[in-house]
Amino acid sequence: MASKNRTKVTFMALLLIIAAVGVSLCIDNDTDNPDPVNSANHLNCALAFGPSDTLDPVSKWVGWYVREVGLYETLFSYDENMALHPELATGYEKISDTEWEISLREGVKFHDGTVMDAQAVVYSLNRVLDSDNSRKSEYDFIDTITSDSGNTIRITTKYPYAPTIASLTDPIMSIVSPHAGDLSTTPVGTGPFKFKSYTREVSISVEKFDDYWNGVPLLESMDVYFVSDGLTRLFKMESGEVDLITGVPQSEVRALQNSGEYEVFTKETLRSYFLYVNMKKEPFNDVNFRQALNHALDRQEIVDVALEGIGGTPAMGVLPSVSEWSINDEIRPIQRNETRVRELLSEAGLEDVNGDGWLDYKGKDFEISIVTYTNRPQLKPSAEIIETQFESVGLRTRVITMESSAIEADMVNGNYDLALYAWMIAPTGDPDYFFSKHFASTGNEAQKTGYSNPQVDEWINSARQTMDEELREEYYDNVQWQILEDCPEIFVFYQNSMDAASTKVGGFKQYPNEITILTEDIYLK
Repeated sequence: MASKNRTKVTFMALLLIIAAVGVSLCIDNDTDNPDPVNSANHLNCALAFGPSDTLDPVSKWVGWYVREVGLYETLFSYDENMALHPELATGYEKISDTEWEISLREGVKFHDGTVMDAQAVVYSLNRVLDSDNSRKSEYDFIDTITSDSGNTIRITTKYPYAPTIASLTDPIMSIVSPHAGDLSTTPVGTGPFKFKSYTREVSISVEKFDDYWNGVPLLESMDVYFVSDGLTRLFKMESGEVDLITGVPQSEVRALQNSGEYEVFTKETLRSYFLYVNMKKEPFNDVNFRQALNHALDRQEIVDVALEGIGGTPAMGVLPSVSEWSINDEIRPIQRNETRVRELLSEAGLEDVNGDGWLDYKGKDFEISIVTYTNRPQLKPSAEIIETQFESVGLRTRVITMESSAIEADMVNGNYDLALYAWMIAPTGDPDYFFSKHFASTGNEAQKTGYSNPQVDEWINSARQTMDEELREEYYDNVQWQILEDCPEIFVFYQNSMDAASTKVGGFKQYPNEITILTEDIYLK
């Protein structure tokens, strides 16, 4: 049972919701916001994030949102255990180190009734390579995508690129109907659900696709609401407005578990929270200082306090343990050691010259700023605990919250000290996605930290081009050990996904890469 205070808050929130509904009915009876349907085979759910300006999966990260609601699919995908499987493909053959032949699943139809064939797949993938696509650079390794038959395509790369097949799991590579109209307003894919309607930044409605290649979905239809606030999502479920929510507020998990009315799902994800370090300025360019910051963190305290002990696990290395490429089983967890921290700070040239209890740098007052954003509720409280941990070793620190776009601009210009961010480390399952961006000297994120290590560049390039899995693992192991030594980024914790559903919901699964949420297997008991 929830506490009395929670009950009172919930009751008041329900009164406000009822009042708001009454007012909205008085003001306008003709609204685009669909009313929840309570038929026996209709699911209402609330997700934390959703599309805004477009529904086209080729645009930035929109592919994630439209896949999550069951509209689109890719040639390959990962299951709930991060095992790679063919989806719209049936398999592949590596013809040479630069040629991949992919066999396509036959009998697959788009929501508009047309048949998915090689022409449609070539069309879809080439949209990503268009010069106007903001994420085109991620697929610059591809030279051509062609087809000589109706059920196979051939991808030729500019150089040997081992993660080619894994890269096709990114929802930006969703297969779309070439015969569709404006995909930005009317999605047409091959997923278990087809598009009905969309209210910008509010909700999307879908219905089952009877000709779905993997069997008829168990649900008739779904209304999916996009609700950024976790407590609001929770109230919607407790009031019966929705049946399933993602991102349960950490403080409410135990009450839900004890209620008997809901099932809570938890799983470690591939999302990591870490600090960018601006190595372009002093003393952050000193590895002793960066190591001092790394060892000043009490990661377990951050998890226990900011995440209620259940929202994540303390980070050990770069990759979460759920990744098959992680070296966490070989790493000794970093324990906060105040004596060692002060030694490292002294070696980096920080000392208290005026006896006020704060460390100075080169005889001048010194302060660290940690910038972060509010889109993810774990960020700000985590940054505030890091602030207290730094201050306990004499480092004056302040936390600044800003819009993520403003932070990005400052980071590009080198105008920051530390930035606390959350990243999906390996959405395509392969480390190259994150490593090439963050640790290769030419990577966009490495440009923000100023990190450059020729040996790391060599390991990343070698891992990218060799087809030998054991050699790739060795190269990536080396990268992870070196990053722990160089500390261009300081890893804090790995997030656990926490979702909840009414006990009448069945067939729901969690995926560590957060790409898949609503599938043909979900049903109402």
